[in-house]
Amino acid sequence: MDHVLRTCRMLHRMEAGIPELRHPLVFAGQIPVIDGVIGGVSNSTEPIQPSVLSSAATTPGKLRFVQNSGVCETTPGVNQASGYGDLTATESIWFWFFESRTNPDSAPLALWFNGGPGSSSMIGLLQELGPCRITNDSRSVTLNPFSWNNEANLLFIDQPVGVGFSHGDLKVGTSQAAAADVWTFMQIFFADPRFAKYRTNNLAIWTESYGGHYGPTFAAHFLAQNAAIDRGTVSGVKLNLKVLGVGDGLTDPLIQYPGYIQYAASNPYHALVSSSVISRANSDWSSSNGCRAQISNCYATGTNSVCSSAQSFCNNRILSPLAGNWDVYYVPTQNPDPYPPAISSYLNSIASRIGAESTWTQSNNRVYNNFASTGDWMHNSRPDLETVIKAGVRTIVYDGDADYILNFNGVEAMVDALQTQFTDLYHSQQFASFNVRGQSAGMFKNAGTFSYVRFFGAGHEVPAYKWGTLGVGEAAAQMFTQIMRNQSLSST
Repeated sequence: MDHVLRTCRMLHRMEAGIPELRHPLVFAGQIPVIDGVIGGVSNSTEPIQPSVLSSAATTPGKLRFVQNSGVCETTPGVNQASGYGDLTATESIWFWFFESRTNPDSAPLALWFNGGPGSSSMIGLLQELGPCRITNDSRSVTLNPFSWNNEANLLFIDQPVGVGFSHGDLKVGTSQAAAADVWTFMQIFFADPRFAKYRTNNLAIWTESYGGHYGPTFAAHFLAQNAAIDRGTVSGVKLNLKVLGVGDGLTDPLIQYPGYIQYAASNPYHALVSSSVISRANSDWSSSNGCRAQISNCYATGTNSVCSSAQSFCNNRILSPLAGNWDVYYVPTQNPDPYPPAISSYLNSIASRIGAESTWTQSNNRVYNNFASTGDWMHNSRPDLETVIKAGVRTIVYDGDADYILNFNGVEAMVDALQTQFTDLYHSQQFASFNVRGQSAGMFKNAGTFSYVRFFGAGHEVPAYKWGTLGVGEAAAQMFTQIMRNQSLSST
């Protein structure tokens, strides 16, 4: 039956003049493709079944990990640890920790989260910013000279439960529920004698893609929990949050979705679709029960069914068709772009060495479906982002100009809509060239403790790309270093 439905959809698309999608072939995808639709909503009503490993000997409220496996980080004297934080007897969160290559005891601690929802943060580790980078043949790794652990201790976390190497009951279907689990994990992490010394170090959240929801929600939850601890209504360790970084993020869908139409028609590379497809998307955006109206209704009501329907409609009618046959994560190449190289076979080959207990998959569609059923995708995370900025947390929003899936048109519109103490200052600024070793690698604005930067030539996974004669990830590393040092962005 499924193949009949797919065939009918294909014929409908052909009759409507919409290019047939090949999105299921995307290699480096963080956002699942459901029934041929990027970020689609499944029609299945099957209940989600928990994914529990009966062989795992969990230790609720504690960590289990192996130290110095020798995998990935081979810099002499730089320690690492990988394993699980057991939230409960049936919920285990996977982490991989790397010490900073310089002064680890005093260096800040940076948390990294990939998006999806349902995608593993091992993507960021091996394809983007970690101590090692996957090779083009996907069989091994090489040391990354521009790893973000040059500056900070790095903690990669697979969340929610069920994502990547994490395993257990699949209970999470909203960003807020995910935030609560991450806070609990951090309490367990800092309670362990191996990691307790980092409690007072500066803490940062860095994230991308669906991280436009995760980052603001997690950060706002951390701040709220800190305040509750101060009031005596919550017990726990306060999290010393100082930085939030959001790359190519989905934050405010109502503001960002027109960016798909704008980017598909005109971007730094080439148009993605024909003018007739653009015209049809415009109609689907602005019609009486179109995408704009449905997202607005979601914002007004917040009900699962309304928000889930908005996600289904908007991604089927706007996000997916406007991509054409170009890779949604890097539009200069046709779909599918084989870069960044796949990491699944490598991760599963070293799983036992690093303490992993399950088979790694890049994205868990059952976790994704949990989020799709609540319509979390179409919720507005901008108020949380504003809360974090207003609280004095240094915040940066960044993106790559070759990314369609969360393009700079939408992201910059969201940034322009922010209402904070820095709004007037930000709007008064002109874009400046972000130079790295004298080369213009992007354009940026600073306003107080808020910054925004658009990187040239970068796709969805910004640190995976290079520009000019710079190294892979070199420009992103300069951004990270400056922000982590509590500096505004500047050229070098």
